[in-house]
Amino acid sequence: MSDSTQTSNAALSMLGKHSDFHTNPDDAKLEAFPNRSPQRAYRIVLDTHEFSSLCPVTGQPDSCHLTITYCPAASIVETKSLKYYLASFRNYPSFNEQIVNRILDDLIATIDPAWMRVEGRFGARGGIQLSCIAEHQPENTPA
Repeated sequence: MSDSTQTSNAALSMLGKHSDFHTNPDDAKLEAFPNRSPQRAYRIVLDTHEFSSLCPVTGQPDSCHLTITYCPAASIVETKSLKYYLASFRNYPSFNEQIVNRILDDLIATIDPAWMRVEGRFGARGGIQLSCIAEHQPENTPA
């Protein structure tokens, strides 16, 4: 491992260490590390079928296929911190649309990407499936 990789990884508090899950996204910490290829426009796709939260009206669980796609600028989200951040929604009551927009806002605050899209495809309720898509800087959408 190069000295620059060790130095940039030293700032990550969760990677390679035991971490506890949070029960609220306000308490979870997203972490980032420097983009090692800032000269190139490229996409990162993060995909999970295991996202869940609680309906704030019924208290029942909502499951979601969540996809985060972005073009990094100076920083990249560290995936272990993202995993723990997303798990913090498990017992968090919030509407589906709020969740997708909250995730987008929190990621923007952490890494300030050139472009980002968060898509949540929630499980059907009453025969209707809700999907929500939120984008940051859509004018920078890669071709």
